[in-house]
Amino acid sequence: MTAADLLAASGRFSIRPGLSDAELAAVEHEFAFSFADDHRAFLAGGLPFGRGWPDWRDGDRAALRERLALPVDGVLFDVVQNDFWYGGWGPRPASEEAALDVARTGLVTAPRMIPVYAHRYLPAGRGAHGHPVMSIYQTDIVCYGNDLEDFLHREFGIGPGSGGEPARPTVPFWSRLVL
Repeated sequence: MTAADLLAASGRFSIRPGLSDAELAAVEHEFAFSFADDHRAFLAGGLPFGRGWPDWRDGDRAALRERLALPVDGVLFDVVQNDFWYGGWGPRPASEEAALDVARTGLVTAPRMIPVYAHRYLPAGRGAHGHPVMSIYQTDIVCYGNDLEDFLHREFGIGPGSGGEPARPTVPFWSRLVL
């Protein structure tokens, strides 16, 4: 069963008809990203809605933009408020403003993270699939499932899951922050 089938069969969430290819393309164009292949298939199979689920069809566009910005904004918050610094950015500049500039520049190369549910994300990118679903709250990052199906099992107890194998981080930059 696919992740969309598992979610629908559970009966635990309201599911609207999936997004059409034209709707998916319109969302991708509007927000300037491409869904990963498995995320795209999930949303085409049925659009979950209600608390926590992003409503890509009828949702408030400003709220969707905020959710898309949260992973990067959270890292930048931690740079300023919690002295976070990623070693891959080189030495931390002395001034807060310079540190933010370096962090912003470094985050440009990090894969864009797309909300799946609440603060659970998958990386953007056509041709990509099978990445873990990651919980991202500032720099507190945890893998919440090896893929969408495993995420549904771990988050909601739906489906068989991956047999207890630990989720493996695979997403450049974000995986380096996994606890």
